[in-house]
Amino acid sequence: MEAPESDTDLSGNVAVVTGASRRIGRATALRLARAGADVVLHGHRARDEVEAVAAEVEAIGRRALVVMADITDEAAVEGMFRRIEAEAGGVDILVNNAAIRGEKPLLEMSLAEWRQTMAVIVDGTFLCSREALRSMVARGGGSIVNIGGVTAHIGAARRAHVATAKAALGGLTRTLAVEFAPHGVRVNCIVPGSIGGRRSATAGAVPQMSKGSEDILLGREGTVEEVAHVIASFCLPGAGYVTGQTVHVNGGVYMN
Repeated sequence: MEAPESDTDLSGNVAVVTGASRRIGRATALRLARAGADVVLHGHRARDEVEAVAAEVEAIGRRALVVMADITDEAAVEGMFRRIEAEAGGVDILVNNAAIRGEKPLLEMSLAEWRQTMAVIVDGTFLCSREALRSMVARGGGSIVNIGGVTAHIGAARRAHVATAKAALGGLTRTLAVEFAPHGVRVNCIVPGSIGGRRSATAGAVPQMSKGSEDILLGREGTVEEVAHVIASFCLPGAGYVTGQTVHVNGGVYMN
């Protein structure tokens, strides 16, 4: 990692964004590229969509690397990061954004459906973080941002699996922050609220939460760009004294 020119400059950094094909993942990749980072764009099945984002990153003037992998598969994740090490030189920033957000009433939910959601959100974050941390420790530091979910804090019908998995990321964030602070690695969690725009097929419907849109103090849904701005800010050198935190981007629907 090269020394940045300013507290808002990510030049010389390599950032990995999982689930980078659309919405928050795509917006975050572009925001990091605009700050000067080269971006590794992860996807699972939608290669054409990931490659489209890669073209946008390259149009900004930064290098893009597309990696396709099932992040619930340990060997696949290890292979993905070996490729990143070989082709990009290592990892300075990791944004754990990949998730599935299906809906199912609890009494109809199978153990397989429960485990699939936990695998993508929790196991995937663990596996990607573990491999990225190997690189960050060797490079003398880095930043991990986990993407939580507001339903983990206020509840939602038909989302027991998603809310539980997202809640687990808070504990993982704090423990990694403690363990890797001596190595110069910061770990934080950003929690989006109700975010507007076209939703992906795996996102499900807008969840029935214990608080509705009428409770959003700012009176509107957020945008993916607003979330991406906050995510990227936690990766900047200027945020070097922030770690182990959970920060909500939700227009005031939940305040901690």
